[in-house]
Parts: sequence; C-alpha cells; structure tokens
Amino acid sequence: MSSGSVPDIIKPGLRVLFCGINPGQMSGALGQHFARPGNRFWKVLHLAGFTERLLAPAEQWSLLERDIGITNLVSETSRAATDLTTEQLRTGALELEAKVARYHPAFVAMLGMQAYRVAFRRPAAMIGEQADRLSGARLWLLPNPSGLQARYGLPDMVVMFAELRQTSQSP
Repeated sequence: MSSGSVPDIIKPGLRVLFCGINPGQMSGALGQHFARPGNRFWKVLHLAGFTERLLAPAEQWSLLERDIGITNLVSETSRAATDLTTEQLRTGALELEAKVARYHPAFVAMLGMQAYRVAFRRPAAMIGEQADRLSGARLWLLPNPSGLQARYGLPDMVVMFAELRQTSQSP
C-alpha cells in the first residue's frame, strides 16, 4: 500500500454515487479518481450519457454539478484491487453504509463485482440492480472500469452504465 489520498466527490442528495474499489497508485499520487490513462471510467461515463463530453480526471469536482459523486470502498491506495484483504473490503462496506446514510444518494453504483461480493457477503451477486438497498439507496452493481479488467468490453460497459443512467433519471 502507498500513501496519497483521493477525496470523496460527494454532497447530500446525489442522484448517483459511484463507488470504486480503491484508488490505484496514480490516483493516490494525483488525488484524482480513475486517473490512470487506461481506466475506462471517464469514457464510459460520457458514452453512457452521464456527461455531455469526456471529462478528464482533473475535472472530477464538476460531477457534483450533475448530481453525481465518487467514493471508494477502501480509501488506501494499492497497485491492484486484488491486494486488498477481505477484512479491508468488509470494513469498507460498513463505512460506505454509514456514508450513504449521511449523504442520502438515490443510487449507489458499485464498480467491481468480486469486491462487492466479498465486501457485502453476496457471493452470487450479478451485474445490475440489486434486491438489497444500502441505507435506503437503490444499489446497482457494475463492472470495474479498470484497464486491468478485461472481462467486459467498452460497448458492453456503456450499455450497463446507460441502463443505470436511464433508471436513475426516472421519477
């Protein structure tokens, strides 16, 4: 683990709070979410219609104007999410639950199926909306946008993120 912090991009009443697994080393060094050039988060966010143009990680605070936020399950940086322990993920789940209770986003979108399964003790969870709620927020599971995660291609990820966007905009 390395030092460096990435601030939560959060305010009360967000439409969607995206929750990454934990910051990578570049994100920690820059203080920016999804900062590594190979990470697809910003591209998918734009192509799925959450943003009107492709944002750079340095523009992360502008998401609040769109009622979108970002946090992480674990705040400590690492080379890869696989470096995290089960205990870290489960502690992060409790901290996320408290954060959601405090800020009341309508939706929480978890980015990373395996981390979610471990953190929330839901070994059979699948991509999409979950039956569970998190401190009252609707819970959505999406693939990790890291370039290290090759299971889902960009077009598939865009469709999954767009489904969340459309659902989160419905009254």
